[in-house]
Parts: sequence; structure tokens; C-alpha cells
Amino acid sequence: MLAMVPTPALEAQPVLSLLYRGTLESCNYDCHYCPFAKRQDSRARLRQDAAEVARFVDWVGRQQRPISVLFTPWGEALVRRHYRDAIRDLSQMPHVHRVALQTNLSGPLGWLEDAQQAKVSLWCTYHPDQTTLDRFLERCRRLERLGVEYSVGVVAMREHFEAIRALRAELPSHRYVWLNAFDRRGPGYYGKEDLQWLDGVDPWFAYNRRPAPSRGKPCRAGAEVLSVDGDGELRRCHFLPERLGNLYVDSLDMILQERTCPRFKCDCYIGYAHRRDLPFYDDFDDGVLARIPVLAR
Repeated sequence: MLAMVPTPALEAQPVLSLLYRGTLESCNYDCHYCPFAKRQDSRARLRQDAAEVARFVDWVGRQQRPISVLFTPWGEALVRRHYRDAIRDLSQMPHVHRVALQTNLSGPLGWLEDAQQAKVSLWCTYHPDQTTLDRFLERCRRLERLGVEYSVGVVAMREHFEAIRALRAELPSHRYVWLNAFDRRGPGYYGKEDLQWLDGVDPWFAYNRRPAPSRGKPCRAGAEVLSVDGDGELRRCHFLPERLGNLYVDSLDMILQERTCPRFKCDCYIGYAHRRDLPFYDDFDDGVLARIPVLAR
């Protein structure tokens, strides 16, 4: 694999963030609210996914513009070797600024010793009904020893409140605990005291549970951020179906341009974090892809 060394002129370009989601649709957990719970991919599908990831990594290695990557798989990717190898290889490329991945943190971690740990960030979800707190915390401690930056969060279901309290109490005080509002909540699901406590745990929780209107708002998606699928098809973000081109065929210079958001609302962090009118690039800086605020580092 050829990793090009950026020239000083190219270093002056803004970092292009690529949100990659390939063919993988399997997970080793069976959370009742997740459509990919305990889904298994066939061997043929896994081979296809591995080939797509290898093609993507090869493409990144041949670029000269500064790039960051966030893997956002449908399911759990770190149990698959081809994702671990991809993160390791990308982290070793001089022009790659950051490699991040969403994970339940159940997969192997020893491979991180061969990566450029300072470039790797993990966006970790704790599932209280799928693993024990002790086991999850042990894996967090391994990341601490390796020097790998990470965030940890929980779907804020009422039955998880005690687990959230325990997690917050046991993690290092500087480590950010993010919360996702439960998608199936009805009116009044969170009481006033619940919200006061939840907002104290996660100062940015309100952006997730009460999304600000998005339509017409400026967004980096399409200009500095692109969504990429396994075939290289490009979209502004995961939540907009409009095709912009293909990573392996079209010139990015002809694709990247400022656009406003056409959605009424954006209620997922991987979308609204890139809005120019919200504070995430200021509050999270280069930790924005892995949901790691500046104060947590």
C-alpha cells in the first residue's frame, strides 16, 4: 500500500472527513431496540465487505489531501479483522489525521499496539444488558494504558439509569459520557428531574433529545464531510439520499461545495455535529468524529 506524504501546500487544505459505512450488517449483541441485533452476515457478504474496506483504504493511501475517517457500521466491526487492519493501516498514513470507529468495545484490542495510537479514537457504547460493567471498564482501562482516546455512552433508557450512574462513577472524571435519547420514548418519558440529571451527565444531551430545526442551516456535510458506502457512492451524509458521485470515479474537487441542510430536523450526532451553527467543532475540535470533547482529553 502506498501512503503519499502530503506537501506543505496540501497540508494547508481543510481536512476531509469521510464517514464510511460498508456492507457489514451483523452484530454480536442482541439489543431489543436495534434492527441488527444478532444478525449474521454470510461468508460471501463478509468477503464482499472486506474487499470494499480494502479498496477504500487503498484509495485513502493514494491521496495527498489531509483526511480523517469515521467508520459507522451497521453492527459491530471490531470483531472483524479487516476493520482492525484498516484502522491500523490508516493510522500509519502521514496524511491521515484521525481514524475513528463506533463500537461496543467487545472485540480484540491487542492490535492497537501496532497502530499509531495517537491517531485512533473509539466511540464506545456501553450496553448494560449485554455485558457487565466490570468487563466493560476493564476494556476502557486497556484503552487508557494504550493511550487511545475514546468516549463512552449509553442509550438513555429509564431501565439504564442506574447503569449510567455506575458508569459515570467508575470512569475517570475527565472521560466524557455521552447519552442518546431513547428513540421510542413518548411524551413525558423523561421527567423534569430526569432531564436535570441527564443534562448534568452529558452537557450536550439536549441536542440529541430536542433536535434544533435543520432545514436551511449551513452544514459542513458536502463541503468538508462526505458519506461513503462500500461501492464508493458519495452522499452528503448518511441521512440524505441524494447521490453526489463516486469516490473512485469522480473528482472530489467537483463535488465538494457548501450546501444547506434540506431536512426538517437532524437528531443523530453523526449528522448534527457538522452543522456550522452548532458548537461541536469548537467544543470537540479534532475529537468531533469520535464524540470526544476538548475537555475530555
